[in-house]
Amino acid sequence: MSTRSKIRPKAGARSRVRSVDPAALTGKETPRELLENFFPAFAGRGLREAHRLMRASVEEDHVVFATVSGAMTPAGMHQSALIPMIEAGWINSLTTTGANLYHDLHRTLGHLIHEVSPTGDDGAYRKARIIRIYDLGFAEDVLLDTDRFFCELLKTKPFQRPMTTPELHYEIGRVVAKIEDDQRITRPSLLATCFRHGVPVFVGAPQDGSIYLNVVKMEREDPKGFKFRLDVARDVYSMAALQHWARSKKGRGSVGANSKSAAASSGQASVWIFGGGVPKNYTLQGEPLLSQILGVDARGFDIDVQICVDVVDNGALSSCSAGEGHTWGKTSIECVESKSVYLRTDVTVALPIVTQALLSDAALRRQPLRLYDRLPEACAQLDEEWKGTAARA
Repeated sequence: MSTRSKIRPKAGARSRVRSVDPAALTGKETPRELLENFFPAFAGRGLREAHRLMRASVEEDHVVFATVSGAMTPAGMHQSALIPMIEAGWINSLTTTGANLYHDLHRTLGHLIHEVSPTGDDGAYRKARIIRIYDLGFAEDVLLDTDRFFCELLKTKPFQRPMTTPELHYEIGRVVAKIEDDQRITRPSLLATCFRHGVPVFVGAPQDGSIYLNVVKMEREDPKGFKFRLDVARDVYSMAALQHWARSKKGRGSVGANSKSAAASSGQASVWIFGGGVPKNYTLQGEPLLSQILGVDARGFDIDVQICVDVVDNGALSSCSAGEGHTWGKTSIECVESKSVYLRTDVTVALPIVTQALLSDAALRRQPLRLYDRLPEACAQLDEEWKGTAARA
């Protein structure tokens, strides 16, 4: 029998079976060639699969909901990977932590973040007023200066009303974008980039971050005059409405400039999960809100790409696989069978190489969807369908 015997996949197998027989590297491979041909097994194969599915999300014109946890902005991952993906039109909605958005502005305000030793003397760091995030360090004055910025900003008129987190971050982004333009800052912040490209920015636990710590202070200082509040119910509804709109023929059909084919207007949605945590669940829970609470048809995400360090057998939400998510209605059965991957590695290892491989293909770039501008339309559409479903029941 030949050593190159054929192995026939079972029906419903994840992908076509291919031999594990990589060629020798030459140093001339493109990032895409490297990922597609030289990561044959184990975690490497998971990285290859993440690249394949992210590429499919763009080629098939999915609406992409990205989630980012961990200290990604202090590490500069927003500058190296997230902002380029937003500018390329791939990420249409972003859910992250309040901490990531707070630390996003340090560099805009003129501060630096440095490498430090993770095994250094933390007592000495504290005495020197150095803040440490594992192997990153910056002066405590960086925090105090950023606090002053947010205190002054959130007292202004545009913020004196109940707001969702996308509305809050859009208004902050507007101000930061003007600062960048006025000061000719060439390295944009994440918030300003999302504002410029109409990407709604959700935060599922806003009170667990320093932006909201400053809100606490201002509420206590002026309980009657300070009118800023977060409308969390409308926030959750907005996320579900965008997911419903993304799959709606009525909604997607009106996009026009972003759709590449008639098939694209049928509506598909992908979730790219970078790190797990609250951002992951806050995005995924839009699906059971639609199907289980509101009684509106929702099949779950069509593609699920996860890069997370957590083991999958500890019951934590961060490690919830697409299959486990399917039992909650968060992902479709087709997604589970052939369009999902859980890559157990650190985002800072995987994301730069995947981003570079995607960016190296100029044909993948697409027009920004400006999903933030679609929020009123999406909420109105969900209102109409939900009320109609309730009336029929």
